[in-house]
Amino acid sequence: MRENIKNSENGRKPQWLRKKLQFGAQKQMDQLLKNVGIHTICQEAKCPNISECFSKKNATFLILGAICTRRCSYCNVATGKPLGVNEKEIEQVTTSVKALELKYVVITSPARDDLKDGGAKQFSLVTKNILKELPNTKVELLIPDFQGNLDSLKLVANSGATVLGHNIETVPRLYKIRKAANYKRSLQVLKKLKALAPKETKTKTALMVGLGESQEEMIEVMKDLREVGCDYLSIGQYLAPSNEYEKVVEYVRPSQFEKYKQIALDMGFEFVHSSPYTRSSYLAHEYVGE
Repeated sequence: MRENIKNSENGRKPQWLRKKLQFGAQKQMDQLLKNVGIHTICQEAKCPNISECFSKKNATFLILGAICTRRCSYCNVATGKPLGVNEKEIEQVTTSVKALELKYVVITSPARDDLKDGGAKQFSLVTKNILKELPNTKVELLIPDFQGNLDSLKLVANSGATVLGHNIETVPRLYKIRKAANYKRSLQVLKKLKALAPKETKTKTALMVGLGESQEEMIEVMKDLREVGCDYLSIGQYLAPSNEYEKVVEYVRPSQFEKYKQIALDMGFEFVHSSPYTRSSYLAHEYVGE
């Protein structure tokens, strides 16, 4: 089997990463979200799946604004001084869920280290409001680390969300790309979420590949994740938003993604999405059988 393709810096991606875009559907969804006044991580992070997901009326809502207090070298979300918490956002998200007739909702946020609770209260209020007005809808939360604050983790763990996610992102050796984050702390976040949430709640994380990690390092991370009880795993190809961000070291072949998936399932993960275009919230409903 041929090795993964090293990034030649000529801007050309391998054939398996040339995805057909659906701009008409994306434009329609962009307008709907603009009318409501809500952000999505799909737009802010320049997700490569955006046109596909928007064509199916799937979106991951970005609460607590679109400005992050951290400057990770792989992420396109703007960095700076965030605005205050928008209380209207609680109803705005619910309105968007109704308009899109969603049965499964993913909610995330930028890191908000400027807030004492890291934004946990807003996550809880948004979730509870959706479940109150749309009791047949399921909510998945993808949270920052809240700097490990136990009270914040308790709030989101008991919000009523079906899935609680926190992304580990990469192997420990490469954690320099995650500014102000800590590998062990992120593991503890997942461990605490599992312990604090109702028994039926699932925990989830995501890993990027193509940054120079080895298969052995990936396997060690998977073992760490199973030790803290993580149920679901997403593995996808890192793609730099522009030349200003962390460079892609290699394009991982689809066969390697399949190998990672089988390794993870053999370790005991309940559900794994592993493919070049997989992202933490991509096809999120499939993890819970929706």
